[in-house]
Amino acid sequence: MAAVSVTLFGPGIQSGIAAPSPEAGTASSPRASDSGESPARLHAEVGAGTLLEKHGVHPVCPQCDAEIVTEKAGGSAPLSSSAPAGYGPGDLSAAYSLPATSTSTATIAIIDAGVDATLKHDLATYRSTFGLPACSVASGCLTLKNYTGGAQPAPQSSAQGAAAEEAVAEETSLDLDVASASCPSCRLLEISVPWQDSQDNNDVTTRDFAKAVNLAVSDGASAVSVSYGFSADVTNTHGYDLSAFTHKGVAITASAGDIGFNGGIHQSWPSDLPSVISVGGVTLPDSGSPSAWTLGGSGCETDFPAATGQPAAVTAACGHHRSATDVSADADPSTGVAVFDTDAPGSGVPDRWIIAGGTSASAPYIAGLFARADHLAPVNGPMSLYSAPAADFEDVTTGNNEIYHACADYTGISASVCNAGPGWDGPTGLGIPDGLGAFS
Repeated sequence: MAAVSVTLFGPGIQSGIAAPSPEAGTASSPRASDSGESPARLHAEVGAGTLLEKHGVHPVCPQCDAEIVTEKAGGSAPLSSSAPAGYGPGDLSAAYSLPATSTSTATIAIIDAGVDATLKHDLATYRSTFGLPACSVASGCLTLKNYTGGAQPAPQSSAQGAAAEEAVAEETSLDLDVASASCPSCRLLEISVPWQDSQDNNDVTTRDFAKAVNLAVSDGASAVSVSYGFSADVTNTHGYDLSAFTHKGVAITASAGDIGFNGGIHQSWPSDLPSVISVGGVTLPDSGSPSAWTLGGSGCETDFPAATGQPAAVTAACGHHRSATDVSADADPSTGVAVFDTDAPGSGVPDRWIIAGGTSASAPYIAGLFARADHLAPVNGPMSLYSAPAADFEDVTTGNNEIYHACADYTGISASVCNAGPGWDGPTGLGIPDGLGAFS
């Protein structure tokens, strides 16, 4: 694939973007429960951070760190629209002060559960709608693999499997769309693990993800993103499951979780691993300062003394253990991102344009920035982030994530693990990107 230069348009969905024209009978046909609300009005509510005053959120799957905005609070039907209403590539590029052009053709690997049967079509729609270059299997830009190294299996035909894959397709579309927004010129490698891995929380599941990461690295990925979280235990924090996530020169990012402060003993796996870049979440209005997202994950991992390159001043917040998070990006569904998804093998009712959040949105975006900067040699876990100048981040100093647990309830845990403030803090890490400097 020849190097290309991509110029991103400015913020907002009114930047010369036309809504896709669905063809009758295709997967992009309008869903019956379309809210009918103006995409422009919804986009304004996203920018103001007021979207959830009228709408709710629904988690995608038990182990996913993605939240989909719903039509009604307490409901599960996605808020669907005829055109993108969440933040698009230009909005995010402006928020993080990124360069106008993207030239890197490095590979971003995304690991997801199950098979998204409409991924190629949906990704093409997202990219064409936002004026990004095409990224197809035929061109070599997009590669789809199973975690065993072969072709992806056929989508599930059982009722249970089809329902699970339909739900997880929202996660997969979110991951690929956000990675595209972060680095429009990069190649994409989508690796599937069994659909049951989106439901189960055990050592079989974490081993599947470890195998997928090793495959991604062996296939030449510069950055790898995992938007799922599991319980840490003696198996997945040691041996093969640890070594699979330890690859100098490859940026491996993982969602910190969507349940706020996780407690003072274990952090969500694999974001707890010392060689993994733990990515938290912020609320990102289009005016004013970002703040820590209430449900963005943070915590301590007592199995490790520190993340790779993590300063003693940071580990001190967790009693001199691995402290999370390392860095953050937009994750609050109230300031969520635009996602296009039509895979509906179970319900037969495709989503079309939806709005999503969760640290599943922030992890692949940060992975994409590493690939976009295309200077991976110094990367060794989060070490290069901690050695970057403070000016390469916008410090986030307000907000907290103590919605379920409080730092004060845990001996030896600093309040900074739960509360945003000057410098490093648990919910937002070093802050959000301010340009590409921290990644190059």
